[in-house]
Amino acid sequence: MAEESFYDKVYEIARLIPYGRVTSYGAIANVLGTKGTARMVGYAMGHCGGIHPPVPAHRVVNSQGMLTGRFHFPSPNLMQQMLENEGVEVENDRVKNFKKLLWDPAKEL
Repeated sequence: MAEESFYDKVYEIARLIPYGRVTSYGAIANVLGTKGTARMVGYAMGHCGGIHPPVPAHRVVNSQGMLTGRFHFPSPNLMQQMLENEGVEVENDRVKNFKKLLWDPAKEL
């Protein structure tokens, strides 16, 4: 049996993010035991289009709650629209109440 790739592990964690919540690239890296690889998590999110089961990449933001991955979506506004459809408020490309909405997989799993 083939070993799971880093991207596969990232996608597994991202699929666990609850509806209406967000997490950060760094939080995913941390729970995988690869602290300091937030950028690699970002690369994984940028390549998850068309993966099945789908990966809710719109729920992954930077450590300040900024929608830094928005340009990886078909439209730069789509990430914000998807979050807002889940009740997440976004202002100036940043999740409002980020600390309240942050889902930390290291604490939740």
